[in-house]
This record gives sequence, structure tokens and C-alpha cells, in this order.
Amino acid sequence: MSSRRSRITEEEINELISKLHSLLPESRRRSGASRASAAKLLKETCSYIKSLHREVDDLSDRLSGLMATLDTNSAQAEIIRELLRS
Repeated sequence: MSSRRSRITEEEINELISKLHSLLPESRRRSGASRASAAKLLKETCSYIKSLHREVDDLSDRLSGLMATLDTNSAQAEIIRELLRS
């Protein structure tokens, strides 16, 4: 594979930035997806991913707490296990 082939074009970068922009929630989006705002978009995306990790950790802790209070043979515990399998 030549070095010319492995380079990404400016058009491809702009397309990827636009796709990344569309993945962020509305409240985190900044207007425009120009090359100049790519660094800001990447920073915002990293911040959003970190917040998602914190949310997952929090939900996991809450679920662990809930499961600890349930009888493991109860219908409620079985429903939760089924939901986690799907």
C-alpha cells in the first residue's frame, strides 16, 4: 500500500467530523462542523465519552446495590437477570 493510498483526504476528514458531530447529543453540539472546529468537536466528544463512562459506572453500582437487596431466587431477580442477558 503506497503512502498516497493511506492518506486521508480533507473531504474524508470533513465527512468523519460531520458524522462525529451527528453522534453527539443536541445539547453538546456546536454549530457548524468546519475543519477549524474539529479540535473543539474532538474535545467535546472526549468529554461526552467520559461522562458516559461515569454514568455506566453509576448505573452499575446502583444495579449491584439493588441486586444485593433482592432474594436471588425471587421473580424480580430473575426479571433483572433476563433483562441483562438481552
